[in-house]
Amino acid sequence: MYGGSFNPPLNSHFSIAEQVLNQFEEAIKVIFIPVNNNYEKSGLIDYEHRFNMIKLVVDKNDKFEVSNMDMSEKRSLYTIETLEKVQEKYPNDEICFLCGSDNLKNIRTWQLGEKLISKYKIIVMERDTYIIEDIIKNDDLLRCYKDNIIKLKESIKCNFSSTYVRDQLKKGKSVRYLLPDEVFYYIEKNRLYIN
Repeated sequence: MYGGSFNPPLNSHFSIAEQVLNQFEEAIKVIFIPVNNNYEKSGLIDYEHRFNMIKLVVDKNDKFEVSNMDMSEKRSLYTIETLEKVQEKYPNDEICFLCGSDNLKNIRTWQLGEKLISKYKIIVMERDTYIIEDIIKNDDLLRCYKDNIIKLKESIKCNFSSTYVRDQLKKGKSVRYLLPDEVFYYIEKNRLYIN
């Protein structure tokens, strides 16, 4: 399960998902789950656009899926709630959560963070200066469940974030090669991120 705002989804998001499939041959698919409109994040465009942009890309890869399970909720679901819903849909499969090492560092502060890390495997991409081994070493909760934390061997190094892309679009700059073509043309057609 790959959750996020995907505001907008970048080439790097899909590259990371592909790396997970490359590293874990037993993986059946990566499910992208965009947060709904109730998620508190500035500059978040409407859920429907973010969902549509992901769908344009995942429809071309039979090992990718996008879920709208968070769409109609009255609040943004906690990660553990989303994982449990995915588990209900796939009762015979092991569900893993994909996140960056920056998120791993804060997982104990999440709603039901201990339940999340005790019940599910967490696949972690190392980001910037957030070294996974150091994070685990310095956190007693993570040390307790270190066997549930799996480091993605080939982390995608990308200096461009969705925030950077939104800023460039606001300035009228091209971001074409930072996004899948389908996403780039969707943003152009719908005149997103220009205000």
